[in-house]
Amino acid sequence: MKGTVECIRCHAHMESGWVPDNTYGGLQRQNWSPGEPQPSFWTGLKVEKRDKVIPVTTFRCPNCGYLESYAIPQTVSNR
Repeated sequence: MKGTVECIRCHAHMESGWVPDNTYGGLQRQNWSPGEPQPSFWTGLKVEKRDKVIPVTTFRCPNCGYLESYAIPQTVSNR
């Protein structure tokens, strides 16, 4: 995401980052997936449409701590 993001609460400039997801093997980046979660016996949840999964970018306000997350497709964020 290009440009700056302003906090909707205190109007400070937010910093870009990511929220890690804990997995059995370590940490992964959080992702957005379309539809409802489907249970899986082996992995906890199934991801039906892997080609539709989008990494999540999270912005944090350094003043008030407010978090705002975006699922931005890689093709859009590289423009």
